[in-house]
Amino acid sequence: MATNFKPALIVVDLQEDFCPPNGSLAVANGRDIIPTINTLLSLPFALKIATKDWHPADHISFASNHAGKKPFTDFTTIINPTNAAETYETRLWPVHCIQNTAGAELLPELDISKIDKVVEKGTVKEVEMYSAFYDPCTAIDSAKEGFKTVVVAEGTRGVDQPVTTWDKVKEELEGKGVDVVSMEGEEVAKVRNA
Repeated sequence: MATNFKPALIVVDLQEDFCPPNGSLAVANGRDIIPTINTLLSLPFALKIATKDWHPADHISFASNHAGKKPFTDFTTIINPTNAAETYETRLWPVHCIQNTAGAELLPELDISKIDKVVEKGTVKEVEMYSAFYDPCTAIDSAKEGFKTVVVAEGTRGVDQPVTTWDKVKEELEGKGVDVVSMEGEEVAKVRNA
């Protein structure tokens, strides 16, 4: 029986600046997901990609580049450089993941030998890119492109940690065609058995 099952894995922004103890935008318990990610990397995915935030020092998302603005609470307007009529608001952040700095590197505990391609995003100073595709979310953008998309819950942490926030994120993902699954679920088992 022929199959078109060609699973791909995208590991999003598992970088020093997003993890304790020294990350400038450290996500609580960010390093805790590394064993899960390394287990996923050991599975027979057809393609394994990692993304990296890779910002210039004068990036628009840094609060320090806006007089009187504070990270986490203030916002700025992003203007599409190819169509000034398109704008959106984005939250301002502490300086993080500056190109060619230790904070922008993938975590050393991550088995990078199993990653096929690294995609650097956020490289244009006037534009904030959260997604490996367009924006705002890699998983949602993947589903929009017609890919069967899942997020492995045990391999995920977010900047906004309260349970109510994760529940809201799961609801949004599922509403946009993304399944949130478990490492022990049938979706991951299908990859294991591929």
